[in-house]
Amino acid sequence: MIHITDTAKKKLKDLKEEKGHGEDYNLRVLVKGGGCSGLMYDLDFDNTSKESDEVFEDKGVKILVDKKSLLYLLGTTLDFTDGLNGKGFQFINPNATRTCGCGESFAV
Repeated sequence: MIHITDTAKKKLKDLKEEKGHGEDYNLRVLVKGGGCSGLMYDLDFDNTSKESDEVFEDKGVKILVDKKSLLYLLGTTLDFTDGLNGKGFQFINPNATRTCGCGESFAV
């Protein structure tokens, strides 16, 4: 399961509205190869669900994750920060053994 903070929920709602997406669009979370630590997070909105997807809901946000990515994301919390040190989504992943300085890539 992936958890969403209240701050991330609000930002996701704002972004969805900015893009003109309706209620049929859900959050897709993906892990792919790349970045300085070997694996990268990817977020997008998607209005289709694939057969290989696991579907979660937290705080009213429906989250789509393919089974391969799910292995890396179990127990992860998605947050959003708007502070002086940077702005953006932040993954708090208990499975990551190492993360890069920018927080966009990780290793397990």
